[in-house]
Amino acid sequence: MTDLRDVRRACRALEPLHSFVYFAPESETELLGTGLRPGRMPYLAQRSAAMGAVGPGPVTATFYNFAPSAVVRSLPRAWTLATPDEVLAARWRAVRAGLARLLEEADPAEIDDVTALVGRVVERCRPEGRPLFAAHAGVEVPDDPYARLWQEVTLLREFRGDGHVAALTTAGLGGLEALVTHTLGGRGFSAEFAAASRGWSEQEWQGAVAELAGRGLVGDDGTLSGAGRALREEIEVVTDAACAEPFGALDGDEIARLTALGRTLSRRALAGGAFPPGVFAGS
Repeated sequence: MTDLRDVRRACRALEPLHSFVYFAPESETELLGTGLRPGRMPYLAQRSAAMGAVGPGPVTATFYNFAPSAVVRSLPRAWTLATPDEVLAARWRAVRAGLARLLEEADPAEIDDVTALVGRVVERCRPEGRPLFAAHAGVEVPDDPYARLWQEVTLLREFRGDGHVAALTTAGLGGLEALVTHTLGGRGFSAEFAAASRGWSEQEWQGAVAELAGRGLVGDDGTLSGAGRALREEIEVVTDAACAEPFGALDGDEIARLTALGRTLSRRALAGGAFPPGVFAGS
């Protein structure tokens, strides 16, 4: 049985290779070139385009931590400006150009190895209950090493993410509560970036903090309480468990190699400026 800690380490090692695209200058250029408007619209459109011309309901549900009012301002208007196919084509151009820039000095053999190892895991991922994974699994991928790498990493990321949403729901954390507890845990986005990018007002954010404090999940100092930290860890364990079975495609040495290579490529991307300052806590 695959060690859940190995699953988490592998997924975290690979995450920047997926998420860089939401911050890359190539994405802004390509997506705005389709007619999309600046702001949240390019993110919401590019990540949801695999599902077709969906409205705000499915996006709010599957993305989970966006303010519904923020989603409504971008969708379905985005689809009057560009079709999902046009948005997907623009994203592929951004992925290929962005990774070519960030991984210019990377060993092509390492890129191929990561792609192949993640691909073996993804082959065992089942679509039931995984809407974003299932949607992206149906996307046509350009015949390009950077595109293939990004696709496999993205499929694993969305598979795990779909399971994470289920874990959050079971734990009784709505989208804003999930975002607040995540940032208060000191990992991931800074609170300022999380609130602004997801469309939550200061009043809404502080209201969620107060509600969580009333549940004993946030302490008097404004950080997660012991109960809050325990709940977040339980959610992560459940998420890891829901993502673990496909990793049975690899033995322990292969998972360790995937994690090590993923970290190497991600560190190259981070060193190349994959994310702007202030996005993540402590940055």
